[in-house]
Amino acid sequence: PRSNCLAAEQLCLSDSTCNATYRILENCALSRARFLPLDHDSRVRCLNAELELGNSSLLHCKCHRRMKKQEHCLRVFWTVHSSMTDGYFNLETSPYENPANEEHWKTDYNKLAALVSGKDCSQLAGGATNPCLKATHVCNLSKKCVRLRTDYASICTRGAGSKDTCDRRKCHRGLRNFFEKVPEDFTKRILFCPCQDELCGERRRKTIVPDCSFQYNTKPNCLWLLDSCLEDHICKSRLADFQQNCQPADMSPDGCSQHNHAACLQAYMGMIGTPMTPNYVSNSSVEVSLWCTCENSGNQKEKCDQIFGMFQSNKCL
Repeated sequence: PRSNCLAAEQLCLSDSTCNATYRILENCALSRARFLPLDHDSRVRCLNAELELGNSSLLHCKCHRRMKKQEHCLRVFWTVHSSMTDGYFNLETSPYENPANEEHWKTDYNKLAALVSGKDCSQLAGGATNPCLKATHVCNLSKKCVRLRTDYASICTRGAGSKDTCDRRKCHRGLRNFFEKVPEDFTKRILFCPCQDELCGERRRKTIVPDCSFQYNTKPNCLWLLDSCLEDHICKSRLADFQQNCQPADMSPDGCSQHNHAACLQAYMGMIGTPMTPNYVSNSSVEVSLWCTCENSGNQKEKCDQIFGMFQSNKCL
């Protein structure tokens, strides 16, 4: 596997030439993060600095979804790839290592894909009429699963229904903690349990406590949702990962440019607990969507529809 960005940064900082180039890129990334327009000379300086890194391990480094100091690692990645974020849809490169290369990631992706399409319900349902309830019981067998699930549930329901609104940032952090730290065998069962009736469907839709993590009082514009995502290193990285792995392709027989539905589901799970948290649209379908609208998008309507469509009508997903 490629070097991780924390190690690559250390290596670069110990070399005076690389260090100087890296500092230039840090200033470029900072200006972009503050949405300060760069003049022509600054843009050229930023691009040249990126080119100067050439074959350095910094330019080709990656991060892991479950690593400590993940935010620091992602900050390094976006510092050396900051020119890619000029356009809305230029996040072609995921900062994350391919999950197959992460040693501790032993999930059978194809089994996960089959699970979602309901082809492999028998082993999970185990005769239970509500597979989502069964998935919760399975989670209760693991101390870690039940602890982190209780954590996010209590944070996300605090203040709900009263005059105070919930603390969405903390709720999102709790959800990310759950999906990052609990073994996937537990998390995917809870999120993708196959349902035959609405009672089960409601439980599945409420897995992420949507009143807090997903819904606002009024639907914001999807462009606003995207902007708040691009300002956040984790959300921007998960979105890049989602775009890379869930890119639909009309000409492809499976509707997916990467031909890997399982990796797409993995990337979808990564979006939960970010400003662009998706969820099931109803108790009776497996369709998912973002909580946003494209009304009043003016001349950016097309761009807005594109963001909305990445989830709403994405054949690959």
